[in-house]
Amino acid sequence: MVALVSTVAYLGLEARAVEVQCQIAPEMPGFHLVGLPDKAVGESRQRVQAALTAMGLALPPKRITINLSPADLPKEGSHYDLPIALALLAAMDVCDAEQLADYIAVGELALDGRIIASPGVLLAALHASAEDKGLICPAAQGSEARWASGISVLAAPNLVSLLNHLKGVQVLPPPEQGEAEAKPHGPDLKQVKGQETDKRALEIAAAGGHNLLLCGTQDPMIGGDQGRANLLMIGPPGAGKSLLASCLPGILPDLTPGEALEVSMVASVAGALEGGRISRARPYRAPHHSASIAALTGGGLKVRPGEVSMAHLGVLFLDELPEFQRPVLDSLRQPLETGEVTVARANAHVTFPARVQLIAAMNPCRCGHLGDPALGCSRAPRCAADYQSRVSGPLLDRIDLHVEVDPVSASDLALPPPAEGSRDVAARVARARAIQSSRSEQTGARTNAELDGEALDTFATSDEPGRKLLMQAADAMRLSARGYTRMLRVSRTIADLAGVENVGRIHVAEALSYRRQPPRAKSLSASSGQTLELAFGAFALGGRHLGAELALPVHHCLGVPDAYFEHMGHGFAFQAGAEGRLTTPCVGAGALLAGRAIAVGQHLEARFGAAL
Repeated sequence: MVALVSTVAYLGLEARAVEVQCQIAPEMPGFHLVGLPDKAVGESRQRVQAALTAMGLALPPKRITINLSPADLPKEGSHYDLPIALALLAAMDVCDAEQLADYIAVGELALDGRIIASPGVLLAALHASAEDKGLICPAAQGSEARWASGISVLAAPNLVSLLNHLKGVQVLPPPEQGEAEAKPHGPDLKQVKGQETDKRALEIAAAGGHNLLLCGTQDPMIGGDQGRANLLMIGPPGAGKSLLASCLPGILPDLTPGEALEVSMVASVAGALEGGRISRARPYRAPHHSASIAALTGGGLKVRPGEVSMAHLGVLFLDELPEFQRPVLDSLRQPLETGEVTVARANAHVTFPARVQLIAAMNPCRCGHLGDPALGCSRAPRCAADYQSRVSGPLLDRIDLHVEVDPVSASDLALPPPAEGSRDVAARVARARAIQSSRSEQTGARTNAELDGEALDTFATSDEPGRKLLMQAADAMRLSARGYTRMLRVSRTIADLAGVENVGRIHVAEALSYRRQPPRAKSLSASSGQTLELAFGAFALGGRHLGAELALPVHHCLGVPDAYFEHMGHGFAFQAGAEGRLTTPCVGAGALLAGRAIAVGQHLEARFGAAL
């Protein structure tokens, strides 16, 4: 006689059916386990035998063969203990084999017969629901299994109580459904003083699910002479980059029930779903910069999801970006583009979801005080070029928003907290996300960051002035095809925040203001007028509170000698120009204006109110 018990094998977030077959033959005594088991599964023979001994049962003096079918599928994990024990007990006529045919069993056995929790119970429960079967699992994970609707769950604390229930001697209580965790309270945007432009960029990133790099203004001493002006010059430490990133979860909308289940499946297979509690808050993961490729993208001897998968549908914050090993950072290129990560092994390919919102922050150099003669190191500016070159261009190209975070002065810190906090910003983000959700039936995209193909052309195409500006910017700023489409997505998000159906020039202009600039030539002359116009702000913006069109016509400053541009760097001087427009007589080495004068009107009013 061959006894059969059903269980599952985990491949990424997929649970594949496995049949445990047990045969007891009148041959030389032995206990053999076949079917491509790993070390943990092979050791289950000792755990099962010890658990049966604790119950007062002895194995028959015969040949016992356990086969895990299909035999060519790798079997990993300790959750095979319980189905192996049940198949053996059925073969010994201790329990009814036909009764076990209606269940899928998962769980690890202790030496005293207790059934211990094992990763992946939620996946097994969903698989059981699809197969129209019940689930036998550890009592500690019964609430986790109850999230799969429509199945019978036997959550047993030990092997004895499970057998008594199957025989009708004892009744196991049905497990309670796990509770939804309350949203954790993080830092509030009221704690961030100043940094109005940076908070605006954070709001755009939250509304559209865009990637964000927190950076600072360019140093005037690094530019065309070294050919490194295409690098982002990063601000000093203590400017508030990490605080801004930690405020992001507080303005993100809660997960939908379907998204919460999707995130919990990743946590379940990683063994991180405690007490069966499912959270509606979006994940926030901040790995240390010493993390390996396997830790960040997944892998290991037993393939487990990495940080990028644990942050699925949430935030992955990489602080001190250049301190990560370059191969580790480059391993994020494919997950950021496709929203999933595939771990390849000789015998299997495992795929985990990885639709994350990347937030990165970095200092300008090791000392962090580039451009400050009093605090900077003696190797500047060479040290900054070496430090920042650790981050590859293709990875930077996948980041939608590049934000300059200036240091906050003591006078700003002494000011009272701003009136607008995370609650107000979260309300605007929720309205923008609701607009995107209403389009999801047509686009198939949760957020604007996922728009692609025909949906991108349909919903993110700008009007004629905006299209002309974007086409000129694509040439002048040397946007790649990826950069071009990302600007369209950011523009769509800005329009959604404004509650506008069509993308206009104002939205394209603001999106371009957050884009990293290309390398600049050694000198700038009147022939560079078009590039300057695009890079420094012929971006008309309708101010929310100003009620006037603002612009930065560069032709006012083209008469300034090239040497003036060469040496002034980012020392911008705003002044009132003709017809009440803002002009700047000195622009940086290929950088955007330090104050981001093309931000929304309320930020301009706060920063330059008197001049306006």
